[in-house]
Amino acid sequence: MLKIGIVGLAQVGKTTLFRTLTHAHARGLGTGRPEAHVGVVHVPDPRLDRLAEIFHPQRKVYASVEYIDTPGNVIDQVRTGAQAATLREMDALAHVVRVFEDEAVPHPSGSIDPRRDVENVELELVISDLGSVEKRLDRLEKDLRKQKNPALEKEYHVLQLAKQALEKQTPLRELALPPEDERRVRGFTFLSSKPMLYVLNLGEKDAAKTDAADQFAAAAGLKQRPRTAVTAICGKIEAELAELSDEEAAEFLASYGLKESALARVVRSSYHLLGMISFFTTDGGECRAWTIRAGTTAVEAAGAVHTDLQKGFIRAEVVRFEDLSAAGSLAEARHHGAVKLEGKEYVLHDGEVVHFRHSG
Repeated sequence: MLKIGIVGLAQVGKTTLFRTLTHAHARGLGTGRPEAHVGVVHVPDPRLDRLAEIFHPQRKVYASVEYIDTPGNVIDQVRTGAQAATLREMDALAHVVRVFEDEAVPHPSGSIDPRRDVENVELELVISDLGSVEKRLDRLEKDLRKQKNPALEKEYHVLQLAKQALEKQTPLRELALPPEDERRVRGFTFLSSKPMLYVLNLGEKDAAKTDAADQFAAAAGLKQRPRTAVTAICGKIEAELAELSDEEAAEFLASYGLKESALARVVRSSYHLLGMISFFTTDGGECRAWTIRAGTTAVEAAGAVHTDLQKGFIRAEVVRFEDLSAAGSLAEARHHGAVKLEGKEYVLHDGEVVHFRHSG
């Protein structure tokens, strides 16, 4: 399950976003850190709904994402170390950036400036990581003076590269490294190495423009950078939506010219940022969505379902969702030649429906 931490400055709408996301099919979880709020969200996917219409399963299981709302100002959290362990566990961070004006809720810095806020938060993450890198380098230098160790020497070299980048105020997510070195850096769970989703929180007058997040970002001077993405919500409207039934919510969205809720928009942006895709299984009286990384092979995807499937993998029966939906049944899809038999090295694509043949 993907874990995404919601961060930002004070009075930007972090908790509003969290409540919006976790309103649908979510439950609270204990984290051992009572000040952090955790919710598991079912990922909306009309394709799974269509598969349920075709197969009439006993259960329909959506993919899930875990969102964590860390309270307070993220700059204070980083400086004091509060919530640091929680943030380091995340697969990505969702940085809520205030764009809306509201005299009743003054911005702590006195004015609305998304670019300033983004740069200030980014700088704090960089400074925090630089401190961690310098401590580790000091330790390595002492150890390497005592004896030569090839593994420690490689680690020292990689951390020197990280230190140079951080000293230039470059987040580690932008540091290009060979795969082996990237794994070494990843093991430290540096905060500035986390993929970052900027969630622009727009005012009510701009609600109809939430699909134009890139234009808002450009207007605010936010540059497109590696391993970052941007999306937009209107927190005030989403808070009202959370109180409505699904039918009322759809009508309310339409009245603002919106096609989808923040939940669908933020989850889709999170998947895209992290390079994740979905595939589906329809076995055992269950239609289920699975989340895997783009580039995953058939045998690796089998392991995501169950290790026994991976061990006994023979072949994967694969059909595109669009072909199966158009055919109306698996038998009809087979009749039209839409179902393919693929081997271990076949790379799954988003939306494919898979049945794993296996021994045992």
